[in-house]
Amino acid sequence: MPASPTPTRSTASPEQTRTAMSVLDRVVDDLAMIVDRSFSVSGSKVERIDRRAAGSGRVHISFKLRFEVDGDERYGALLVPLPDAIALACYLMMMPDDAVADRRGDVELDQSTKDAILEVGNFVGGAVDAVLREVHGGDVRAKSAGCQGVRAGVRPAFPYVEGTELTLASGTARLHEFQPFEILLMLPDLEVE
Repeated sequence: MPASPTPTRSTASPEQTRTAMSVLDRVVDDLAMIVDRSFSVSGSKVERIDRRAAGSGRVHISFKLRFEVDGDERYGALLVPLPDAIALACYLMMMPDDAVADRRGDVELDQSTKDAILEVGNFVGGAVDAVLREVHGGDVRAKSAGCQGVRAGVRPAFPYVEGTELTLASGTARLHEFQPFEILLMLPDLEVE
């Protein structure tokens, strides 16, 4: 898949902004609790985009999300740089800080790390579902749809009709004492008819 063209951006509605920020904050808070390390996001913004966003500068892990809205399936994703996804997985496996720091540079992942990244994806899906149940009273459901490694500048793959608007929440995240990184959350239209 070629490098992503720049999406056209527009203003998100107040409801889209509240929902996306609540989802992003809940994901980060839940992962911090699960890995028992600080994890925060700052400088967040929410906007509408007309194509999937791509992570820049390095390989990312796309934590794919499947949504059920009025019996219809829709998709989105959370993009996290590979080193930080590895760190989350390693902390989930209860590795000490020095081992995690060494593993962040891995480019080939062993099966236990792949499994732990998938489990992180399940926690992401659970956090998203919890927020949407509160916002939509159970009419919208979410769960993990797996993970995918994505090269820098390449849009993540998930079922999507080109040109359909997505809500994009982005911010500067920081896991434990590692360098800050850009985190990207793409949500489909979640309005219940």
